[in-house]
Amino acid sequence: MSDESPSKIHIDSDWKQEAAKEKERLAVEERKLTPEGEPPADFVELLNLLALQAAVALGGYQSPTGERLPPNPMAAKHYIDLLSVLDKKTAGNLTEEEKKILEGVLYELRMQYVAAMGGARQAPKAS
Repeated sequence: MSDESPSKIHIDSDWKQEAAKEKERLAVEERKLTPEGEPPADFVELLNLLALQAAVALGGYQSPTGERLPPNPMAAKHYIDLLSVLDKKTAGNLTEEEKKILEGVLYELRMQYVAAMGGARQAPKAS
């Protein structure tokens, strides 16, 4: 009672293999990883690198040994300034997504820097 020929099963098998390959390709693209599993060398990755350095310099992170890394305001300001230079030098040459990410990263890091510096410079309250 089976109408299926061996060739139809083969076609279904080929289709499934092609679908699996396409699914894998889309998953890699969605994660924005290279086939080797590395993030692509692009503008957003550069922003992430500089933003991470600024965030670490703002403090609150731990070393691999578990020690709290002390804040380094000069280094944090330097990395924030580097991101600001990128913002100025790339004006008009970024995609909307890249521009949004850069503006968001700069805003967040600047606010964290102000909060960190404001907390460090607060004068003791008079009794």
